[in-house]
Amino acid sequence: MDPRAGELTAPHPRLTNLQRAALYPWTDDGQCVVREASNEWPLLAERCFHALERDRVRFRDVTKRCAVAYADAAAPAVVALCVFAAPEIVVGAVIVVGAVVVAAAIQEGIDAYQRNASRERAKLKTQPRPAEEPLTNRTPKPETSPTEDFFPVPDSNPRRPECEAIPVPRASRDDPHNECADKFPPNRYPGMDVSVGGTRFDALQVGVRVLWEIKTHQFDKYNSFVQEMEIKKELKQLRKERAIAVACGYDFVVGVSTQAHKAALLKEDRFLTIVVTGCTR
Repeated sequence: MDPRAGELTAPHPRLTNLQRAALYPWTDDGQCVVREASNEWPLLAERCFHALERDRVRFRDVTKRCAVAYADAAAPAVVALCVFAAPEIVVGAVIVVGAVVVAAAIQEGIDAYQRNASRERAKLKTQPRPAEEPLTNRTPKPETSPTEDFFPVPDSNPRRPECEAIPVPRASRDDPHNECADKFPPNRYPGMDVSVGGTRFDALQVGVRVLWEIKTHQFDKYNSFVQEMEIKKELKQLRKERAIAVACGYDFVVGVSTQAHKAALLKEDRFLTIVVTGCTR
């Protein structure tokens, strides 16, 4: 049966996402959230995490589910995104420091929904009910929600095409290295590298926008001269990869086999995110 005049339906998922995102500070004035709001919250969170003003947000894994999913808590960005992308709002999991002014783009999206919903309710109140037709003469109509007209799905993907992660054949023929890249992050595309911005990465982590570079060579067994040369070579590569990842909205993590390797890299660049994988050769 037709809904009664003035009858309210459940909030549109897009509106629910906008209202949830309004609780947090955004560096892009909420543009990414508005663009992705028609998706499920976990996907929106993954795609827009780079635009979250993380200096003002604290993440607490109160349910411990992220600790189970991502055993190595040395990658804080990974755990933070896991907490933030939870489908449900968990009390105390995401804490914002200071007052939040709703981002202009998000507020505009919420206002647009409310204006259109008001007009739709007004139409329902004034629209005369058609005379009943015999059931045999009725033509089934597809079920649609009035709010679908308010928030049409974009015709094209506004994301930069070169920033999409494309699986490509492995560049390395080193089996222990490739096994580590598949199992540790873990890799969204097992047996494949991913190309982002024309650069290969060893893995794109399952469920989050995190690109990985894996190192499994026996760094600890090199003499000091070779270690120094190796670190210089790696830093040149890692800084280039990090810059491309960040520019495309990904976090970047380096996986190394030993604590000594991690310490040597951090000594030269403390802004790298490095995880000790323990992968052996």
